Amino acid sequence: MRTTPPTRRFRRVGAAVVATAALVLTAFGSAGPADARTTVAKVTPSVTWAKACSTPKAGYAACNAKRVTGGVTEYMADKAFKKGVTPKAADATTPSGFGPTNLWSAYGLTSAAASNGAGETIAIVDAYNDPNAEADLAVYRSYYGLSACTTANGCFKKVSQTGSTTSLPAGNTGWAEEISLDLDMASAICPLCNILLVEATSASYANLGTAENEAVTLGAKFVSNSYGGSESSAETTYDTSYYKHAGVAITVSSGDSAYGTEYPATSQYVTAVGGTKLATSSTTRGWTETVWKTSSTEGTGSGCSSYETKPSWQTDTSCTKRMEADVSAVADPATGVSVYDSYGITAGWYTFGGTSVSAPIIAGVYALAGTPTSGTYPAQYPYDYAGTSSLNDVTSGNNGTCTVSYYCTAATGYDGPTGWGTPEGIAAFAP
Repeated sequence: MRTTPPTRRFRRVGAAVVATAALVLTAFGSAGPADARTTVAKVTPSVTWAKACSTPKAGYAACNAKRVTGGVTEYMADKAFKKGVTPKAADATTPSGFGPTNLWSAYGLTSAAASNGAGETIAIVDAYNDPNAEADLAVYRSYYGLSACTTANGCFKKVSQTGSTTSLPAGNTGWAEEISLDLDMASAICPLCNILLVEATSASYANLGTAENEAVTLGAKFVSNSYGGSESSAETTYDTSYYKHAGVAITVSSGDSAYGTEYPATSQYVTAVGGTKLATSSTTRGWTETVWKTSSTEGTGSGCSSYETKPSWQTDTSCTKRMEADVSAVADPATGVSVYDSYGITAGWYTFGGTSVSAPIIAGVYALAGTPTSGTYPAQYPYDYAGTSSLNDVTSGNNGTCTVSYYCTAATGYDGPTGWGTPEGIAAFAP
């Protein structure tokens, strides 16, 4: 295993970039260039969407990205924007989902996003190659006033699962949508972080796991995974081979098929990230969240693992094995986020949902909070802040029916669909 220090592979973002980010935040305040629109009468968000990836076969995973194809999103309903016209890439100039400043506001991150994360590296692990990844990321960051993150300035790097920068996997348009979503969300939450994109040769667990190991070998202390599949007896072997990295915050989407478990979110070594419906409100926080559920087969995943040992820090009483999830963030496509993508589809702005959104958001929050303590598993950190103001407790909604209420229904304190809740600042994710 290579031990080249990450500082040799990624140029640290210096004080000048920190100053630039601060100027951006000062200029836009709590609203970026796409967010400063007049509030109008609310329209109930309702959208249709397409899955970026198809159902996987045994031994393989699917990405969890959901691309909105029609309807009215929460962002559109809350702003004098397009008057409810279906969001589509034909209008390549204006996003129709939440942008960075919306997410900073919702999760108490405005101050941290302006000053934290310099020198940290968030790794994004996905399958196949997105040839336009860096160019599309540049469009997103430029539009929202974020500093450039490129190969040339040392902020961005793309490699294969073996670390090659030249011998990359074949392209895949569905996974390219996932890659664009993940890169944009990592950028949105931690603008000063470096980004490492590791592309697996295929969506098999063996290849995705090899890419996971490569991300850690290259020095990333934060790794986001927006994919998953059905649990199997093989997963505990995958755990020790690929996902057991003490001192690294590994986040994984909890799944988008409503109540039910998904691997690798059920791994005892990762932070399983559930999904919420996020909307503006008249509360002091200014936002409200409920469990994301669109139908009996579409919504955030949760449940009690069939195979995984329960980690010592997880203390719910009914599930004797690993319980999914730990924390959560926005995932409902109807309250989705803006993403720029151009590979294999009309180049332009799209709105995305799915727990593919929430996993990189939480990876970014971990990065803002600082390098994890050596020898620890950061999935435990939010449990140390359970029930405090550092987490927004989600107490309403469900993702299906179940025999044990908290497995599928939101409650005060811990519940399966949203874990201990969503971030309110970075304290609950700090080492």
